[in-house]
Amino acid sequence: MDELIRTNDMVLISFVDALLKDAGIEHMLVDQNMSVMEGSLGVLPRRILVPSDDLAAARQLLTDAGIAGELRPEPKA
Repeated sequence: MDELIRTNDMVLISFVDALLKDAGIEHMLVDQNMSVMEGSLGVLPRRILVPSDDLAAARQLLTDAGIAGELRPEPKA
């Protein structure tokens, strides 16, 4: 799994989640339960991970949606 985005913005997380679901791209939201550790302040970012095989398609999807600026750097080969 590769990191697609990392953000504190729950609206963005929801938007990306909906885009990926609609496109049929498997993904995983991680670090969402860290709010228990931080006291629910929302300062720790959540991450969306996608399988390596779907990373290019997911990155293109987010680029087409106009949120390419939110993408994590591409992993080095």
